[in-house]
Amino acid sequence: MLNALGSAVLVIAGDDNLLYANAAAEQLFARSRSSLSHATITDLLPSDSPVFELIGQVRGGMSAITEHGLTLDTPKTGLRLVNVQAAPMIEVTGAVVLSFQERAIADQIDHRLTHREATRSIAAMSAMMAHEVKNPLSGIRGAAQLLETNASEADQELTQLIQDEVDRIKVLVERMEVLSESAPIKSGPVNIHQVLDRVRRIAENGFGKHVRFMAEYDPSLPPVSGNRDQLIQVFLNLIKNACEAVPEEGGEVRMKTSYQHGVRFAMPGSMSRVHLPMSVTIEDNGPGITPEMHDHLFDPFVTTKPKGTGLGLALVAKIVGDNGGVIDFKSRPGRTEFRLLLPMSKEPLPAEELNEPVGAPTNQGNFDA
Repeated sequence: MLNALGSAVLVIAGDDNLLYANAAAEQLFARSRSSLSHATITDLLPSDSPVFELIGQVRGGMSAITEHGLTLDTPKTGLRLVNVQAAPMIEVTGAVVLSFQERAIADQIDHRLTHREATRSIAAMSAMMAHEVKNPLSGIRGAAQLLETNASEADQELTQLIQDEVDRIKVLVERMEVLSESAPIKSGPVNIHQVLDRVRRIAENGFGKHVRFMAEYDPSLPPVSGNRDQLIQVFLNLIKNACEAVPEEGGEVRMKTSYQHGVRFAMPGSMSRVHLPMSVTIEDNGPGITPEMHDHLFDPFVTTKPKGTGLGLALVAKIVGDNGGVIDFKSRPGRTEFRLLLPMSKEPLPAEELNEPVGAPTNQGNFDA
């Protein structure tokens, strides 16, 4: 069965000898199975490989741990970027199962991480454009108001149109300014379930009246590290998009939270790895996102809506990044899922929030498979 897997799998004994290697491992390490059966893990990897740290952590008591974006560089493998998962083999004391996965599956999340640098460049351009455009707007609107005082009824319609368009451009410019803001945020412990509950109540009393909301919350989830108001804005955007995507009849939006053990990411431009264990997912049963939009969905000024500005998801991605997290999505007809991975707070929740109730949606259930 393991030979059918595309990922390379090694089973390492307590003395570091190899107990098993599947066909993908033979291909990855360019060695035959008989050669691998007489090898140790130190024969395959350099002594400073982070994989040995994973093995040590698993033998030290961790159930499983995953490292994303490790560099595998040996004469046999060549230079490769892989995700590595290490887990204990319960049946054999000290044995560890290693799985090496090429970065193809992780490319989307990597794109979101490196996307931050591009977003910062676009944000700088947005700040400049906002400054240059916003200055003359007041003058244009003021001139239209002056013309309106002496204009005929027909011309007053035109001057009002000018004012309305100026107001529309002003709103767009202000959103561009938000995208370009780079001031440090004030972070603290946040109960993510209270954030989701608040956004759900807003939706149920407004744009999501036609939607059936479902919640799958992990009640043991510790607080998230972030800015509460900004996270509300993030989920307000995502849930509003989901509500607009689902059908008027039978529309469903599901909110899920979970704790992801051992998930760490290498951040662009840094040697450090961050632990992002807090997973929050927003799912909807809308028509899905067209494949040609997938690589550009978080880019500014890209939209699928006829009257959209294309800044909503760009702003979401920026806020999530500013709060130390990553966002990704997957979509097919009938189901779209946005998943956020956020850092865990090292501080407890304030005492006044500990007993604050979290209301659950009255309509709970599951999407059709």
